[in-house]
Amino acid sequence: MQAFRHLNGLVAPLDRSNVDTDAIIPKQFLKSIKRTGFGPNLFDEWRYRDHGELGMDCSKRPLNPDFVLNQPRYQGVQILLARDNFGCGSSREHAPWAILDFGIRVVIAPSFADIFANNCCKNGILPVVLSSAEVSRLFVEVDATPGYCLDVDLEKQRVTTPGGDVFTFAIDDFRKKCLLEGLDEISLTMQFVAEIKDFEARRMLAEPWLFSG
Repeated sequence: MQAFRHLNGLVAPLDRSNVDTDAIIPKQFLKSIKRTGFGPNLFDEWRYRDHGELGMDCSKRPLNPDFVLNQPRYQGVQILLARDNFGCGSSREHAPWAILDFGIRVVIAPSFADIFANNCCKNGILPVVLSSAEVSRLFVEVDATPGYCLDVDLEKQRVTTPGGDVFTFAIDDFRKKCLLEGLDEISLTMQFVAEIKDFEARRMLAEPWLFSG
């Protein structure tokens, strides 16, 4: 996966609590198990005025002009600002796939569903938990400032506003290491490929009947 270290990016505000994974990527798109191609269907039921299905040409679908990600000032967004309990609902990994494919690398909220936050980290997305007061302040600033960008530094674990205010955030050491180094579970396993091959060779000699087929 792509490593995450530092990002200065445009912020879009999604002023809703309890945004579940079915809203992030509706169930009809789960027929595909590819990791890419879900970006056009991110928040599909909110972004479009018609019903979406897998394989549709989204460029020809009617947009909902009131939805935040359709507004011109938020085109090119890389940081999503959200409210409490973002990513609740089912554990589908398609949700972070869709967010990443859309171009978003950071989601900031007061709280996340645990499985969703874990899936984000496994796919190169940084979930940042700030206090409700800090998040509310950011909503006000984003709304008042077109082109509002935040600077997110994972190594220093801080978010810096255009005015120079700094908010710090906590992150598990293991998740932080994996994001900084771009390590998903497969990459972590491949770090021990020599040991794995050595174990397989020794087991084949000790228990050859397991491999006779």
